Amino acid sequence: MDRRQLITRSGAAFAALGSGTAFGVLRAFAADTVTLPFENGERPLVKYPQKRPMIGLTSRPPQLETPFAVFDESAITPNDAFFVRYHLAGIPYDIDPDVFSVEIKGKVDKPIKLSLADIKKMPAVELVAVNQCSGNSRGFSEPRVAGGQLANGAMGNARWKGVPLKAVLDQAGVQAGAKQVVFGGMDGPVFDKTPDFAKALDIDHARDGEVMLAYAMNGADLPLLNGFPLRLIVPGYYGTYWVKHLNEITVLDSVFDGFWMKSAYRIPDTECACVEPGTSPKATIPINKFNVRSFITNLSSGAKLKAGPVLLKGIAFDSGKGIKDVSVSTDGGATWLASQLGKDLGNYSFREWQVSVPLTAGPHDIKVRATNQAGQTQPDKPLWNPPGYMRNVIETTSVTAA
Repeated sequence: MDRRQLITRSGAAFAALGSGTAFGVLRAFAADTVTLPFENGERPLVKYPQKRPMIGLTSRPPQLETPFAVFDESAITPNDAFFVRYHLAGIPYDIDPDVFSVEIKGKVDKPIKLSLADIKKMPAVELVAVNQCSGNSRGFSEPRVAGGQLANGAMGNARWKGVPLKAVLDQAGVQAGAKQVVFGGMDGPVFDKTPDFAKALDIDHARDGEVMLAYAMNGADLPLLNGFPLRLIVPGYYGTYWVKHLNEITVLDSVFDGFWMKSAYRIPDTECACVEPGTSPKATIPINKFNVRSFITNLSSGAKLKAGPVLLKGIAFDSGKGIKDVSVSTDGGATWLASQLGKDLGNYSFREWQVSVPLTAGPHDIKVRATNQAGQTQPDKPLWNPPGYMRNVIETTSVTAA
């Protein structure tokens, strides 16, 4: 098939999944089930176009979590295994890249519309960066909180290619007094009273040279469910800012007060972005940068191992300071052993690590802890906030050696 035929057929398949028969189609694509390690329990592994079997959270809109074993394959998350998160069910399944355009308007000297071809003619940049859902790992919150009960798979690391947002804004000419830039995509609400999804960045952040309009992911066009044909890349910031199917950029001389900034995706205005479990914060701010995290990827809790030396492997990442150290403990945190860091793909990327540890016969609680170049590390107890955002507790993998 040529590219247009592929897009047409993929669009038809997606349209079926987005129709009123979505649940029936979803069941037809169900490959297996997976039991997640919290009370919500069993979930289907479902198959969507351009995706391998993924953990299905919802079908309309599709919310797909990456099976955690994928993160042991490579520091780069394959396109067909990259997680999917939507807020609104009006997904654009029939995008024609030849007629697509993105509009830059508002407080600019020259409002413009750029086609995909126009953007691809501009000098391109590449960046390896993690995209992580704000609610990644929410399902582990105690006490439980509302929202998608995700395990640890609502994240992924990719090599993004596109153009700096700064270059596009400079082409339009940002006017003096500009305060924020608002981003909108082609996905939309089903009901009129549902607020359309839009996010905003401060003007200096938008023009820092790192925020990107990406049209390629790991050397290929963006998958439809990951934002085809153009999405916003905001390195080091949670995925809520990474607007998909981006077609509208508006420069404002005021602070944007849309629902998804003013009311949703807010965190406690405290140093830890946390409050006492079960309580409400006195004040909130928009969610923003990642905190530091690390995981063991080649072992899962409940594993039975042979006593002796065991190779541990995993990943770590943060908001862009860069990972300085990843250490593991095989005695529940009493002592720590430094790991060897893998190839550095950039400060916004997953950083692989590995270390061989001796395991005597019996049970072991293996912990992993990352520290970044700014000296920030992971808490030994889970921090809590009402939306279940930003979990980054030291992870524990319980195994038995014999």
